[in-house]
Amino acid sequence: MKRYIVAMSGASGAPYALSVMEELLRQGHEVHVIVTEAAWRVLLEEHDWEVVKREQNFVERFGHLSGELVYHPIRDIGAQVASGSFQVDGMVVVPCTMGTLAKIASGISSNLLERAADVMIKERYPLILVPRETPLSPIHLENMLKLSRLGVQIVPPMPGFYHRPSSLDEMVCFVSGKVLDQLGVAHQLYKRWEGGK
Repeated sequence: MKRYIVAMSGASGAPYALSVMEELLRQGHEVHVIVTEAAWRVLLEEHDWEVVKREQNFVERFGHLSGELVYHPIRDIGAQVASGSFQVDGMVVVPCTMGTLAKIASGISSNLLERAADVMIKERYPLILVPRETPLSPIHLENMLKLSRLGVQIVPPMPGFYHRPSSLDEMVCFVSGKVLDQLGVAHQLYKRWEGGK
């Protein structure tokens, strides 16, 4: 069993985060979850989750899976994941707002998500950001380039179509599979390219 952090910031794209969490928990991994206040609004809009229930939403969705889910409130700056001595196998911010990405690129730690990402960079643990914005401004691109040069993986949620997805779920699984590829987690969320005919 490995240990991962999955953090959600307030951009559209909650299905990507839930798909990544589900696969990690299905495989029996330990998943530490961080959700910003804006991300709770997105979960309400995209999944009708009750914001007041917080952690209970995740338990109801994933409680039947074999992995261990640990929920951390966004303001709990003293949580395990805020320390470099807490060893993890990687962190994903999915979806990642451009504001969150900019703060990570600038080393600003105003909440637990940003602090955990800062720890990933300083400890040289894998950090994957899934930026959900279009079009991209020069500021966005410069921040992504800065982070990429630091070893952060930038995985825009761009579904492929060579496997001919027939549902929205298949398109989501393609992106979440690409995220898991960057973590080195084996999966079968999408059909890999096997060469032309």
